[in-house]
Amino acid sequence: MNSMESLEKQLICPICLEMFTKPVVILPCQHNLCRKCANDVFQASNPYLPTRSGSLTSGGRFRCPSCRHEVVLDRHGVYGLQRNLLVENIIDMFKQESSSNKPVPEKKEETPMCDVHEDEKINIYCVTHSVPTCSMCKVFGAHKDCEVAPISSIYQTKKTELSDGIAMMVGNNDRMQGIISQLEEACRTIEENGRRQKTLVCEKFDHLYSLLEGKKREMSQKVTAEQEEKVNYIRGLSRKYGDHLEESCKIVEMGIQTMEEPEMALFLQNTKPLLKKIAEASSIAHLDKVERGYENMDHYTVDFKKEAKALRSIEFIQEDEDEDEEDEEGEEVAEEGEGAQTVSGGSTVTAASSQPPPPQQINSSPSAAST
Repeated sequence: MNSMESLEKQLICPICLEMFTKPVVILPCQHNLCRKCANDVFQASNPYLPTRSGSLTSGGRFRCPSCRHEVVLDRHGVYGLQRNLLVENIIDMFKQESSSNKPVPEKKEETPMCDVHEDEKINIYCVTHSVPTCSMCKVFGAHKDCEVAPISSIYQTKKTELSDGIAMMVGNNDRMQGIISQLEEACRTIEENGRRQKTLVCEKFDHLYSLLEGKKREMSQKVTAEQEEKVNYIRGLSRKYGDHLEESCKIVEMGIQTMEEPEMALFLQNTKPLLKKIAEASSIAHLDKVERGYENMDHYTVDFKKEAKALRSIEFIQEDEDEDEEDEEGEEVAEEGEGAQTVSGGSTVTAASSQPPPPQQINSSPSAAST
């Protein structure tokens, strides 16, 4: 009975001073309360919060009556607190045990008999071997040299040990439940931190993508500018040669018509200016000539092997490394106008000057024109 009373003290609510009434809720400080009692304390601490059917439904706070630890509740109020199913099960077991300890008429068949001496009841306890036995086993049997004790005293001792063990397990289980709550909170924190860090990593990569796109656009514009300049020059030169060809064709037609002139005086009169035009048309010294390889654009060559190696080596910053990204960005901006462009990992991209080379003009000599 003492052990049961000791266990019953562990199951007393500190508010109503009675055995916990289901449902039993566990506070963050690991103390237990009847939900009704927790709601009463909550209402007394938060008199101005809205209620529904006599229960607080919005967030608030109150202090644990056992340790004065402040309990902060969410919008569900006391209904958001976790139920302590372990304590509720122990209460059920305690009530069943209490009801079973009521005096009942003894029945002969319920009294255990000795396995060796079948007519003898088990009425003593062998302390040496920690087993119950009968008096005959002590006098004549296997336990004649053992230490024995009355079975009633051992019964009370063992029952007290069991009650203390149950109480200890209840305390351990409360602590375990607290540890589980902390681990669940740690999981939520890890998930939130992971989502935040993934967002930051994606932002860094998006910034890197934008830098690469800007550099790609800038270098493409350089190639396009020289391409357009060269194409425009070639097309203009082609038009000049076309005009010269058209003029030469007209002179040829005039020469053919002159050749058909039967009158010698008129023929000789028209021949002099025509020969002068033929000599002028035969010379192309005034027209530009394009040097060999002018159409080549290979001077805009890039090699991204070092950059690719640097990108493959991208890794998270260690705790002892503190990189200043703003300084790196300033260095990149300062080096953009140079021929050797410095990019990640110290690798370089080589290209020709931003201004395309002017087309080289080759004027043919009069002797070459005559040939």
